[in-house]
Amino acid sequence: MATRVLHHSAGSSASAADQGKKRAKGGLQALNFFMADMQAGIGPFLGVFLQQRGWQTGPIGTVMTLGGVAGMVMTVPAGAFIDHTDKKRWVVIITGICTVMASFLLLWSQSFAVVATSQVATAIAGAAIGPAVTGMTLGVVGQKGFNAQNGRNQAWNHAGNMVGAGLSGWLGWTFGMPAIFFLAAAFGVLAIICVLSIPEKAIDHKVARGLDEGQEGDDGAGGQAEGFKTLLRNKPMLILATALACFHLGNGAMLPLYGMAVVGAGKGNAAMFTATTVMVAQAVMIVASLVAMKVAAGRGYWLVMLISFAALPLRGFLAGTFIEHWGVWPVQALDGIGAGLQSVAVPGLVACLLSGTGRVNVGQGAVMTVQGLGASLSPAIGGWLAQILGYHVAFYILGSFAIASLGLWIGFAKTLRPACAGAQGEAARGEKGEPA
Repeated sequence: MATRVLHHSAGSSASAADQGKKRAKGGLQALNFFMADMQAGIGPFLGVFLQQRGWQTGPIGTVMTLGGVAGMVMTVPAGAFIDHTDKKRWVVIITGICTVMASFLLLWSQSFAVVATSQVATAIAGAAIGPAVTGMTLGVVGQKGFNAQNGRNQAWNHAGNMVGAGLSGWLGWTFGMPAIFFLAAAFGVLAIICVLSIPEKAIDHKVARGLDEGQEGDDGAGGQAEGFKTLLRNKPMLILATALACFHLGNGAMLPLYGMAVVGAGKGNAAMFTATTVMVAQAVMIVASLVAMKVAAGRGYWLVMLISFAALPLRGFLAGTFIEHWGVWPVQALDGIGAGLQSVAVPGLVACLLSGTGRVNVGQGAVMTVQGLGASLSPAIGGWLAQILGYHVAFYILGSFAIASLGLWIGFAKTLRPACAGAQGEAARGEKGEPA
């Protein structure tokens, strides 16, 4: 009888744990849906919003770059903090509140100082929310389940961006651009509700750092120095970060600049066209993220990243050649391919490369910092290129930056291919029933 009671108790505990994991997975997907608009907020619409209020492309690019630099500086410390804290849910809640408040600053004033402050605050919040969600995902499903869950998370994230952009376009067209700020606030509140629905007990905070259950990490090192040591000690990660920096140097300015080019030429409504640029890209990203999950499991991450890098030169050529309302379809579809593939491949690849180190989120932050260097400089470079040389030349130059990414990725293929086989290896071990 006692044995039966023990078995029943163990079975009930296992069932409760399974239910908690299931709830956590659903909560993560819902969080990714709503945090998409909370993260982006007015971001994609900022260029045309400020353009309508008399700003030139150069200053618009500069203020976006200020935010990018702030986010870049904070990514490694944020990743280190996520590795060491067991309050990951509260990180998402606090950053969500800060992001919403920063967005409302733009409604209050469009002076350079206020806009710059808003962008800096939003970027700092964004630097923390990404590693926090990645850490929670890893803590819920573990290394073996990360590729599949992250793929689903990203698909929901892109769906949220698409829905948010569509609603923003309709609201902006119907009620004016300020209505977009209120939508971002509503999504922020819903994201906070979603993160609170994730059971705290479902998150294993050691596994969330990239440690095995019961494994102790080295808590004596952390912060920005440790993040870059992690990069420098790991050659594949260093190559990955450099290739991403070159890619984002060209990619970062493309979306807002293309919106300003078409709207400035009088070929599209400001709110609706900007919404379309986001919706097309995000619709493609949903499919691309699910495809990336499958390809990574079967062929590894190297091929996924190669295709993502190849999309940008073609995108720059099309954007520079066709500044037309219909050009949003091919130009933004290519954005969806590049960004959608990377949204799955980059976190998964870093998690594989640093598995067992206890420094997964510091590593994520270090890679984000280096790629953020490119992304933060891109709006300023693109804005001033457009102002001095015109939009056509600006797009051609921006697209060409990814050629360096392709050169690195192909040139170091022998080093990268084995390192990028992580998801493929996890899938193979899972089929054989071996521990991941």
